[in-house]
Order: sequence, then structure tokens, then C-alpha cells
Amino acid sequence: MEYVYTAMLIHKAGGKIDEATVTKVLEAAGVKPDAARVKALVAAFDGVDVEKVIKEASVMQVAPAAEAKAEKREAKPEANKEEEKKSQDQAAAGLGSLFG
Repeated sequence: MEYVYTAMLIHKAGGKIDEATVTKVLEAAGVKPDAARVKALVAAFDGVDVEKVIKEASVMQVAPAAEAKAEKREAKPEANKEEEKKSQDQAAAGLGSLFG
């Protein structure tokens, strides 16, 4: 995780995500950099619009929460309708027993 955090920190600071910068930041944080992981990280971020990815990721996390709230609101009226129908059926059955 520290490698991804490093890349995000470099991006936020306006720097270029390259092997030298990633290595320097990791060393400054007290992490012994693994050259293969640094290269893989730099390759993964090559050509990626980080701001766009961040924006899309935040929208994706908000959308499921909003959908869940909407479903919960929609579920309540249906539950009430079912209870109301049961109540009406019971009342009808009670009246039916009076007239046998």
C-alpha cells in the first residue's frame, strides 16, 4: 500500500511519478524500496490521468450508497401494503364467520 500512497503523494505535490522520485519518497518515509515494485508502480501509472481515476472512484462509491437508500425507501411502502392486505383479509375472514 505504501507504494500507491507514495504515487498519490507525488501526484498531489505536482511531481512526476518516476522511479527516482518514488524511491526518494519511500526512503524518506523509512521504507526500503523494492526496485521491481517501484518499476511496476511507475509502469501502472504511466499514461493514467490520476485526477480522472480519483473522480470516477469517488462517484462509484457514492452511487451504491444512494441506490441502497432509494431501495430502502421503496421497500417501506410495499411492506406497509402487504400488512394492510393481511389486515383486510383477516377482517374479511372475521366477517365471513359471522355470516357462516
